[in-house]
Amino acid sequence: MQDLLEGLNDKQYEAVINCEGPSLVIAGAGSGKTKVLTHKIAYLIQQKDIKPWNILAITFTNKAANEMKERVENLVGEVARDMWIGTFHWVCVRILRRYIDRIGYESSFVIFDTSDGRAMIKNCLKDLNIDDKMFTDRIVQCEISNAKNEMLEPSSYMARANGDFRKEKIASIYTLYQKRLKENNALDFDDIINFAIKILTENPDVLEYYSEKFKYILVDEYQDTNKAQFMLISLLAGRYGNITVVGDNDQGIYSFRGADISNILNFEKDFPGTKIIKLEQNYRCTGSILNVANSVIKNNETKYEKKLWTKNEKGNLPTVHRAEDEYDEARYIVEQINHLKREEYYKFKDFAILYRMNTQSRAIEEILVREDIPYKIIGGLKFYERKEIKDIIAYLRLIHNTNDNLSLIRIINEPKRGIGKTSLDNVQKLAEETRYINV
Repeated sequence: MQDLLEGLNDKQYEAVINCEGPSLVIAGAGSGKTKVLTHKIAYLIQQKDIKPWNILAITFTNKAANEMKERVENLVGEVARDMWIGTFHWVCVRILRRYIDRIGYESSFVIFDTSDGRAMIKNCLKDLNIDDKMFTDRIVQCEISNAKNEMLEPSSYMARANGDFRKEKIASIYTLYQKRLKENNALDFDDIINFAIKILTENPDVLEYYSEKFKYILVDEYQDTNKAQFMLISLLAGRYGNITVVGDNDQGIYSFRGADISNILNFEKDFPGTKIIKLEQNYRCTGSILNVANSVIKNNETKYEKKLWTKNEKGNLPTVHRAEDEYDEARYIVEQINHLKREEYYKFKDFAILYRMNTQSRAIEEILVREDIPYKIIGGLKFYERKEIKDIIAYLRLIHNTNDNLSLIRIINEPKRGIGKTSLDNVQKLAEETRYINV
């Protein structure tokens, strides 16, 4: 056990050994929050003799979950495989596979991605004779997603519309969209958490099972949680209250996708008796970079003030260049690359250029090409968004779930079979008349 706690700073040590009751760990960037979470899990198993299957650890990305699994297994061995470590959606899918029949779905349900959902919304717009120029599938999908993040079902959304023409139209689309999803035995990404909550709140036996199972709950990046995620955590932690959340209110920038910063700001209120621990020692950055960061975040109106510090060297001062336009910006970037390559013997592979939007790459690429500098764009079309991959997945989904008519439409002419629009329209008409399927 000495080895497990060795190497932790005072605040990390405090966060690891504080196991009973609610804990809020305010973790600045580069302060070792993942180390705290993994060592706390190991401490619970090795020192507190908690069974791995009684621990739930939730992260925001599959990559972070896999990293946490690997690090925990390195600390405690193969018993870590009995734990639930995953994203919110991964956890909820496991619950749904077992209990989704309680809300009228089959356990063989499929999950529609963004493009699948958009395709179904297009069909709904067509069937409702709604102008897809006034109500684009992208805008409608975003509005429905926001409604689901607020846990608003179609009827609740319609009630809130209250005479607003635009919102009433979206409510009608939302209603038909959910109906079509159920006919296809399908969920979209936003349904996953909401349906798990619905099952837990409507079925006391299911809630009792999971709240008893998860005696200790740990949540990463808590500042990015939304209303539904907060509700899920509250339900699962309701029995024992042993919940540790790690987050940074100064990094709460995802409100545009439903994140609610009040979740972390109100944690003490929501979970009485909370112990607050601040991780302020930074292991990643130089002193100069932290001075800039502290100067920026000190202007935030924040409930939990902190000042990052480091034992690292001071390092070079950051440079700020105010460009006249995107091409001046690109030229400056290339000049700096050439200068550092020439004067300090860096190689091209040592440089990375970060930008906020994909459209910003155009000017940078043009200057890189002109200067004959090799580059590679990271984050282009994702593997699972490629047509051939989506076609294969559609075949597999249709085999798995014969109610998935969206997948049927996608592959009915892949490869070409000579089935035209008229034939498909006739099938659609027949389906509506017989109510057997809905193409």
